[in-house]
Amino acid sequence: MKTKYLQINPADNVAVAIVNLLAGEQMSINGTDVTLNEDIPAGHKFALKDFAEGEDIIKYGYPIGHATMARKKGDLMNENNIKTNLAGLLDYTYSPTSVSLNIPRKDMTFKGYRRKNGEVGIRNEIWIIPTVGCVNGIAQQLAESLRSETEGKGVDAIVAFPHNYGCSQLGDDHENTKKILRDMVLHPNAGAVLVVGLGCENNQPDVFREFLGDYDQDRVSFMVTQKVGDEYEEGMKILNDLYAKASQDVRTDVPLSELRVGLKCGGSDGFSGITANPLLGVFSDFLIAQGGTSVLTEVPEMFGAETILMNRCKNEELFDQTVHLINDFKEYFLSHGEPVGENPSPGNKAGGISTLEEKALGCTQKCGKSYVSGVLSYGERLKVKGLSLLSAPGNDLVAATALASCGCHIVLFTTGRGTPFGTFVPTMKISTNTTLATNKPGWIDFNAGVIVEGESMEKTCEQFIDYIIRIANGEQVNNEKKGYREIAIFKTGVTL
Repeated sequence: MKTKYLQINPADNVAVAIVNLLAGEQMSINGTDVTLNEDIPAGHKFALKDFAEGEDIIKYGYPIGHATMARKKGDLMNENNIKTNLAGLLDYTYSPTSVSLNIPRKDMTFKGYRRKNGEVGIRNEIWIIPTVGCVNGIAQQLAESLRSETEGKGVDAIVAFPHNYGCSQLGDDHENTKKILRDMVLHPNAGAVLVVGLGCENNQPDVFREFLGDYDQDRVSFMVTQKVGDEYEEGMKILNDLYAKASQDVRTDVPLSELRVGLKCGGSDGFSGITANPLLGVFSDFLIAQGGTSVLTEVPEMFGAETILMNRCKNEELFDQTVHLINDFKEYFLSHGEPVGENPSPGNKAGGISTLEEKALGCTQKCGKSYVSGVLSYGERLKVKGLSLLSAPGNDLVAATALASCGCHIVLFTTGRGTPFGTFVPTMKISTNTTLATNKPGWIDFNAGVIVEGESMEKTCEQFIDYIIRIANGEQVNNEKKGYREIAIFKTGVTL
């Protein structure tokens, strides 16, 4: 362990405990002598100066809120004495930032599946997708039977994706369901798809088929259960035909420029903005320099750091779209009578995160320093390479599903508290601290906690790149090994 505490930015007036620190400990930080007045848990902040009530707390070089009471140098600074500075809708001015990363282009490849339309998948799976929740049981039964018959051989997985929607929905909710299910059907990680409908639902199978647009009719089949005699017999007949085709697919060398990753965090702690999130940022910049794609979402967790992203937009049109992205979500909060700054969960707070600004300044580090090249609405598919921002809430499963739906092959998920879930693409968990990685090896796939234990960011990123390529080549992450695979669709309106 090189240090027991860290001042992240020279402008910061708080420091972060890397290990549990005890009251009475003395230290010198950039010429400032500090004696701790109380115990400071690992990941939490302590004051480097005396604070007056209302004075801004600076971390990452930016305000993360203000002191709600006078505090002394050496005091614990947390949600009990810090309050957000966030308010409602804001006017923004485009002040473009120059980006020059100078990352060399390397001739790197992975072994993926090239689809008929030219897209690439990193998995070759058979998916059973219900148009409506009424047929969830049928979809799951069919998946179980095909797995049993084939013993899971020949394809990477056979999975049903139940959900609660597809009927009794109006307006945006109905459209959101259609978009997410469409995106799943068209996703290149699926070698074949059986869409299972009921027949009387709002999400009518024939209308949904047209909604797909161009699709590979050899690999996507439909079954409307009200229109067949024995839905199990008919479904298995269709699936066996799809399996015979998908099982012949083989991996081929694909340039790394074809890889698309989603960037997500959850159960964050005080180390998230020091280890795992910056690691993803370095990787994201590297991938984009190779011609690849990364996507950042969780719009409410951009509040407080949004101007950093806005000023990295390549042009004013993208800036305007990002302003719309942010203010739309703020209006969503305000329309429900909720404050825009009420986000950090109990787990976040226990880990050392006190305000939404603090979470946002750590969260946005996942996308590195590259230009913003695209802005996507919820359910929209990727259009450009480089870094895109995607509209979706912070909820882990809803946001991860949205990232996969826009076309990401894999979701990179940083966490300081741990979580086992996965969405319909590989969902890799990157721990912010070694304790979590040690205690939960069945959840955590990669440990970024070594960065505060003396390992360099450069070496850690090299190891991370190697690991990502192994996953793209077919090695499974923990959620795949355990079969933890789910979807969640964003709902904002009434249910009939």
